[in-house]
Amino acid sequence: MPIYNPPLRDMHFVLHELLNVSEELKLMPRHADVDTDTINAVLEEGGKFASEVLFPINLSGDQEGCTHDKTSHAVSPPNGFKEAYAQYVEGGWPRMAADPAYGGQGLPIVVNHCLYEMLNSANQAWTMYPGLSHAAYECIRAHGTEEQQSTFLPKLTSGEWTGTMCLTEPQCGTDLGLLRTKAEPQTDGTYKLTGQKIFISAGEHDMAANILHLVLARLPDAPEGSKGISLFAVSKFHVKADGSLGERNPIFCNAIEHKMGINGSATCQMMLDGATGTLVGQPHKGLAAMFVMMNAARLGVGNQSVGLTEVAYQNAVAYAKDRIQMRSLSGPKMPSQPADNIIVHPDVRKMLLTARAYAEGGRALGIYIALLIDKELSSDDEDKRKEAADHVALLTPIVKAFLTDNAWLATSHCMQVYGGHGYIKEWGMEQYVRDARINMIYEGTNTIQSLDLLGRKVLGDNGAKLKKFGQLIAAFVEEEGTNEAMQEFINPLADLGDKVTKLTTELGMKAFGNADEVGGAAVDYLRVAGHLVFAYLWARMAKVALAQQGSGDPFYAAKLHTARFYFAKLLPETAGLIRTARSGVAPLMAMEEAMF
Repeated sequence: MPIYNPPLRDMHFVLHELLNVSEELKLMPRHADVDTDTINAVLEEGGKFASEVLFPINLSGDQEGCTHDKTSHAVSPPNGFKEAYAQYVEGGWPRMAADPAYGGQGLPIVVNHCLYEMLNSANQAWTMYPGLSHAAYECIRAHGTEEQQSTFLPKLTSGEWTGTMCLTEPQCGTDLGLLRTKAEPQTDGTYKLTGQKIFISAGEHDMAANILHLVLARLPDAPEGSKGISLFAVSKFHVKADGSLGERNPIFCNAIEHKMGINGSATCQMMLDGATGTLVGQPHKGLAAMFVMMNAARLGVGNQSVGLTEVAYQNAVAYAKDRIQMRSLSGPKMPSQPADNIIVHPDVRKMLLTARAYAEGGRALGIYIALLIDKELSSDDEDKRKEAADHVALLTPIVKAFLTDNAWLATSHCMQVYGGHGYIKEWGMEQYVRDARINMIYEGTNTIQSLDLLGRKVLGDNGAKLKKFGQLIAAFVEEEGTNEAMQEFINPLADLGDKVTKLTTELGMKAFGNADEVGGAAVDYLRVAGHLVFAYLWARMAKVALAQQGSGDPFYAAKLHTARFYFAKLLPETAGLIRTARSGVAPLMAMEEAMF
């Protein structure tokens, strides 16, 4: 059976030793009293909930899946999911990062982020039920009317109600400009929505009393394309004037998808048959409002992948230390046994260290961007808010795509460590691979993220955001340039920074002549950029670990070993990626369509 131990020690390292989160929070008035002890205590209890409540129902939830009653349209999650959600609400976990004005605890996003990594490790499918609720909360808080805020935010904050995103439809996928759901104005100021939505995570369930659906639709006078999309709040049940729930609103689950992974999460086809909704934000400006939720979801998906990478790594290490097969090529390491433990074999070590480097690097990046979001939202310095917002915009597609690509690779490696046993359900490893695969697809495929990064976030502002981040790297390189102990990390970081600058300039010039050049290079470019960010964070982590070598704590020695592995074995893939990015779009587009 699988195991899971919350990685609190590494979280503490990133939070307190790498990023000095407590000191950063002191500069934000609303979080100035959140100290190290508070953060650690919250995460310790969160880890217990993840490992003791959610993890035991992960494997069974995957095997059982969800059930759908076609007559009543009701969806039942696997056994134990509803009871776990009740404990989640009772423990106050949905309130953590919400505004006290709506019943929240007002804790920083960065603390909530760490909690969610552990929830995702323990049970990604379950975590998807409350997962979008905070994003829905942020969307209504940013763009909702006072009535919408007073009606929905306290219930989303408490966890009594959950939230969803109803975006895509059968004919449009990512291209939301093609959506057809209609919204007809009513005399009382509400709208009647009619249409079909697909792939709606947690679109129907009985774990919470009500579900708030945020639905994209078109008004009768809407222009074509993405400029004609509006956003609507559609409650599963009508909400009475006193806040109590009334009759069922005609938004129903018509079917649930039978998927490759995350089987415990209800992925629903939703039908709107004249469902009553209210407009969120301005008419025809729905995408701008929804992007509050979509960007939060993209960061959440990256966090899902870090969680899966961590739990897969933990299990693969335990297996590799126990499983005996063959002898070490350099001679027996366990002569009293008939064979050596497989962890002595170099390629097993490579697979394990790949997963470890991507888990720890991904954790550092996720916490780093969560802290940036806290600065963007809570700093009283306008310049700091703007700088943080620019970094978040640049890093969001990297978090979504790079971390999910890494998790697919890492979970596959961890399953490989098990050999044939990894392919068998009872060990639990194949579930992590299946669950990880969706993360590369939803909330905008990784190709979409790559186009967003290169086309919008980098070339779209002539590299301004990239230059800002590059200045952080340049300052660190300058600071450590004469530190002999850091050269094995600083030199490759500086070298890659120069190469990214040259590659960006080259691709920008090509794109002026042919916009398809962006599409031909974007995926490779994002992975190179992801490694640049990782190299920066791993170099910073190595600096901290080097300073603590004399403590005798093996944690720091392990951190240095992992950093050296990353720079020696993983970072060098950027050479090939840069070469393929430079090869241009011609090899992709030269073949006539009829020849395929």
